[in-house]
Amino acid sequence: MRTVTRWIVAVVVIVHGLIHLLGAAKGFGWAEVSQLQEPISTAMGAAWLAAAVLMVAAGALLAIGARWWWMVGAGAVVLSQAVILSSWSDAKAGTIANAVLLAAVAYGYASQGPNSYRTEYRHQVDTALAETRPGAVVTEADLDHLPEHVAGYVRRSGAVGRPRVTNFDARVHGRIRGGATKRWMSFTGKQVNTYGPEPSRLLFMDATMFGLPVDVLHTYLGRTATMRVKACSLIPMVNAAGAEMDRAETVTMFNDICVLAPAALIDAPITWQPIDDRRVRGAFTNGAHSVTADLAFDDNHELVDFTSDDRLRASPDGKTFTPQRWSTPISDYRSFGSRRVGTTGEARWHAPDPEGEFSYLEFIVDDITYNAGTAATGREEDWNSG
Repeated sequence: MRTVTRWIVAVVVIVHGLIHLLGAAKGFGWAEVSQLQEPISTAMGAAWLAAAVLMVAAGALLAIGARWWWMVGAGAVVLSQAVILSSWSDAKAGTIANAVLLAAVAYGYASQGPNSYRTEYRHQVDTALAETRPGAVVTEADLDHLPEHVAGYVRRSGAVGRPRVTNFDARVHGRIRGGATKRWMSFTGKQVNTYGPEPSRLLFMDATMFGLPVDVLHTYLGRTATMRVKACSLIPMVNAAGAEMDRAETVTMFNDICVLAPAALIDAPITWQPIDDRRVRGAFTNGAHSVTADLAFDDNHELVDFTSDDRLRASPDGKTFTPQRWSTPISDYRSFGSRRVGTTGEARWHAPDPEGEFSYLEFIVDDITYNAGTAATGREEDWNSG
């Protein structure tokens, strides 16, 4: 639920809860309540008080963004409506507020409940990180097999003298669109990648389309990829899967290694071929899929672009895929602890005319943590301090 809407609903729920105190005051004889003409017993006064407490608690939990607020909200709306029915002629207007809360609870369950994309993402992340194994410290000798620019890039990223990158946990934001003339959608995202014999890429995007929330879950587990999209956490919009999706996301996995986890290039299943003094070609293999990309570097050995003809562009419904050149120019770098990575960039489709080349994704990395959950090596902060 978006911040402004969440706060509006939270205020309505809290005020609604405070109004329930009138029923408690009359039932317990605390005060004369002229607004309530029907008699209220002490027992019902206790019910009104309980409804008030639940309502205020639900509103407060919603305001702070607690994932499980909807469970409290569900209990609040049931008890509230029960006491309203007991004094229907006086309190029936409260049903309107309960209808608002019920809609919010339904959305809360859909977006945060056990069957939501968010919950699925959290479970998949826990499983993937639990299977991550610690990596040895990177030495200069580990870079000997890499082309000069790639070795320089890995060195500049702060990899030497630090543990190998076996996973990362990133927070990003940006905007995305479906075509050169389509409307942009803003998004925030959480992404976890792991590297090893069975690599994984898990991305949950919280986007906005026409003011409505849109949930996007990308998964690439081992060698299988899916992309699913729901509007308002309820209405399925896209469900993409299959061999073409697997191949497309293999390119994305390769790109993530190059842009967000340069140290993982050391052990990645990549064969390299120099092109000229600024570019190298890499062929990344995962299972049955082998994909190729050209990496362009500047004079400081920083990656400035990644271009591949093996990426497949999905149709709006995710059912068909078309081969199309894909590139991800990087425009800015930042350091997170001892690691320096590209943090501002975009993704481009090089479509034929009349659409032409266009940017469909712009992103900024807000935070990134490496080697999370690898107890044997500790977190990066432990290495940075010692």
